[in-house]
Amino acid sequence: MGEIVLIRHGQTEWSANGRHTSYTDLDLTETGEQQAREAGKRLQGRTFAAVISSPRKRALRTAELAGLTVTETTENLAEWNYGDYEGITSATIHETDPGWKLWTDGAPGGESPSQVAARLDKVLAHARTFLDQGDVALIAHGHSLRVAGARWIGLPPAGGALFRLDTATLSTLGFDHGEPAIDTWNAAS
Repeated sequence: MGEIVLIRHGQTEWSANGRHTSYTDLDLTETGEQQAREAGKRLQGRTFAAVISSPRKRALRTAELAGLTVTETTENLAEWNYGDYEGITSATIHETDPGWKLWTDGAPGGESPSQVAARLDKVLAHARTFLDQGDVALIAHGHSLRVAGARWIGLPPAGGALFRLDTATLSTLGFDHGEPAIDTWNAAS
């Protein structure tokens, strides 16, 4: 049985500054491009039955620089839609909404935690169909991949808050005694 390899895209200007980035389609920074190449080195020797990516150019560019051939893209891997909070840092949001928590409140004008979980559940179910053929790579974004990790092991979407996920890191979802398990998380080397 293969593993699902989660690959967070490399750094963008907004990710470096802590700004919520969902539908804004940003390029990787020079640092982000180097991170993506390094991620590719860590993937050497792995073959993938499927490489599924968010359609955002930061994810697609990360896949390209990592040496991966994307076999399909899906909006279901896009980042959490932050709605009215797009492009804004958590610190700025807390100035006017001090009790706000993305993981439980969602984003006004954007998505709720349950909506994001429903999308990622579909992605995980689709990825599982390839696991008898080998590993599957999912290239996407910080919050959406954290939700994927939580959902893989049966946690609610808010469980993603417990998983730090840095840019261009690798995480692997597998099985332990037939049960879904996180094999590695947030690996940068």
